[in-house]
Amino acid sequence: MSAGKFGTVINCIDGRVQTPVNDYLKAAFGLDYVDTITEPGPNRLFSNNQDQTTIAAALEKVNISATKHGSKVLGIVGHYDCAANPANENEHIAQIRHAVGTLRSHIGDEMSILGLWVDEHWHVHRVSEA
Repeated sequence: MSAGKFGTVINCIDGRVQTPVNDYLKAAFGLDYVDTITEPGPNRLFSNNQDQTTIAAALEKVNISATKHGSKVLGIVGHYDCAANPANENEHIAQIRHAVGTLRSHIGDEMSILGLWVDEHWHVHRVSEA
């Protein structure tokens, strides 16, 4: 296992959300590092649970983070002005909450799972937890 405390996030590919989300997770959980898995519109991906190939690939990466880096926390992100998921804030938050449930069904109780919303000011809000 690597030195330092790790967390994991399934984040959007949008570079505007990387730093705020990583900073939030580091501060909230005392993390040294955040293993980042990126997909366009990840909250929609895990909410609609249809693209099983992409979901399986992301879950394999989560597994590596958990087993090799000892990560105990996993975030799933939705954000304002997402090019891949042009939903409104309420739809994003509903998708985030559903995505948390989908992730819980896939990974069991090995990790805490957080649903995170990044608003138009690039502030991170915890909207769901399992």
